[in-house]
Amino acid sequence: MRIALAADHAGYLLKDVLVRWLRELGHEVTDLGTNGPESVDYPIFGRTLADAVASDEAERGIAVCGSGIGIAIAVNRNPRCRCARVDDPLSAQLSREHNDANVLALGARLIGTDMAKACVTAFLDTSFAGGRHQRRVDQLSHELQDSD
Repeated sequence: MRIALAADHAGYLLKDVLVRWLRELGHEVTDLGTNGPESVDYPIFGRTLADAVASDEAERGIAVCGSGIGIAIAVNRNPRCRCARVDDPLSAQLSREHNDANVLALGARLIGTDMAKACVTAFLDTSFAGGRHQRRVDQLSHELQDSD
């Protein structure tokens, strides 16, 4: 699978671990940075990751910042991205199964390496269920119309 990863200064160490691990598993991995502790702006890295996923350069994305929240918000500004911020494998699984999430966001200050790997595994191994969920996922990429 083609996977792109991006992080800010608070998430780059976890991102680096995940990049190495995913490559060992045989995935085609694109590291979009950042690659050091110097302060950077997570919206820039979130946008770069979103662009990679939206343009199909990557099939899935993984975003990491201190809490996972800011970078998830940045990624979700792209209407072709559905980024889910998770802390556990079940949430990662459901984000794929029910919401067809194509980007996973992790909080490096809140989650350990083993749990992060478990979340990524669930995210990558789960397919979208479609069916009744498809209508709702379609609505995520379009402005909702008032029912008045």
